[in-house]
Amino acid sequence: QVQLVESGGGSVQAGGSLRLSCATFGNIYSRKCMGWFRQAPGKEREGVAVIYTDSGFTNYVDAVKGRFTISQDNAKNTLYLQMNSLKPGDTAMYYCATGLTWCASGDCCRLFSRFFAYWGQGTQVTVSS
Repeated sequence: QVQLVESGGGSVQAGGSLRLSCATFGNIYSRKCMGWFRQAPGKEREGVAVIYTDSGFTNYVDAVKGRFTISQDNAKNTLYLQMNSLKPGDTAMYYCATGLTWCASGDCCRLFSRFFAYWGQGTQVTVSS
């Protein structure tokens, strides 16, 4: 029913930039919350950034504030994550995800996996020093 396809990952030197894209397919019109998560080997999955469609509200994990920007193009049904000033610590598999159908406020659009229902396959980001 819902499919998310990430792209844009790759290898980059520290200080470089990448823009991740997440194309969405299926019935996602009721999904007001979208987010990006990442998971590095041996570490738990963490929320990176979320955006609430109706208000444009965004939130970021402290580690990426000022460097990453989440945005979306509703006409293209695409979610983006612009990543600047990349650090080796940003190396991880990055996933996009859609929020819960019933989420109608920012209260349920948080940097926690439990607020998201569908996930993409992931795109690898590797940052070398």
